[in-house]
Amino acid sequence: MQTRSPLAALLASVLVTFTGAQALAVVPAGHDRPAAPAARAAESDVTSVVAISLDGLNPTALTRLGRARTPYLHDLMDAGASTLNARTEHELTITLPNHTGMVTGRRIQASTGGHGVTWNDDRRRPATVQAAAGGPVESVFTSVHGSGGSTALFASKTKFSLWKRSWPASIDLTRIRLDNTVLTRAVVRDIRREDRELRFVHLSLPDNVGHERGFMSRAYLRAVEQVDGLVGQIVDSVESDPTRAGSTAIIVTSDHGGRGASHSDARSIENYRIAFMVAGPGVDAGADLYDLNDDYKDPGNRRTTYDQRRQPVRNGDVANLALDLLGLPAVPGSEHNFLQDLDVSATE
Repeated sequence: MQTRSPLAALLASVLVTFTGAQALAVVPAGHDRPAAPAARAAESDVTSVVAISLDGLNPTALTRLGRARTPYLHDLMDAGASTLNARTEHELTITLPNHTGMVTGRRIQASTGGHGVTWNDDRRRPATVQAAAGGPVESVFTSVHGSGGSTALFASKTKFSLWKRSWPASIDLTRIRLDNTVLTRAVVRDIRREDRELRFVHLSLPDNVGHERGFMSRAYLRAVEQVDGLVGQIVDSVESDPTRAGSTAIIVTSDHGGRGASHSDARSIENYRIAFMVAGPGVDAGADLYDLNDDYKDPGNRRTTYDQRRQPVRNGDVANLALDLLGLPAVPGSEHNFLQDLDVSATE
């Protein structure tokens, strides 16, 4: 693996062309109708978002491996705004509940307005997110598709078929491949051939090896190096096209961390602490997300609940941040990044 990818220089050259960038604000759901794609393009430099979830990425691995062994993820942090002290959902630190929070912008527990997906397997009952919640649940897919945009889901675990059953008319392409390398090739092909407003990509390699050999083991750290290279392939497919490079935002986060044999104890900081990165047009290069957002609060080592006025950055911010970048209103019924407005650039 090369010691440094070209991402930082390429994105930096893109970012300096954007002047007077304003903080990106989410419009409260129901206040405005979604803009048509042509109107969005006129209002926002971002016309496409690639959201990547690295399943089971403990951010301590990035610190331990450093830039030399994870060049692409470090370049993303250099080229955009990030934190290595974001949080999962409060209730659970497992895959399917946290990922469903990412695309709905909701907490987990249905009784408090969450999406209701508390399981982490391929069960067919409840058959949909809506059935789990006991009522309608929209997502980033329905918001983008409803505005006239195209969406795609690329996942490396079969349990993500739940989303296709839940929003069948709003996910234009679904690819589920257990092999992360094969899945990444599919993502790269799609980026090169298709114009889409949203792609959600799930890569399971760190989690797979963590369960087999232990989270933060040598084998796990090698898996993080490998997934860094897969992220690099996706980013390079964007950066190799000047048009896409100047109009695509990339979000990277995780569903949970992990240490040792498991990640299921939601009270452990090794499980609930995650990374969150965003890079692209209008995003401040090298910025700390907490420095950009006075209404968010760095939680230190605390787990944090949903009751605190100033929330930490959470993986559940993905949906509304993606929509905000695209110039679209928040997901109806969502809460993450709805009242707080997760900014990725400094307010003038």
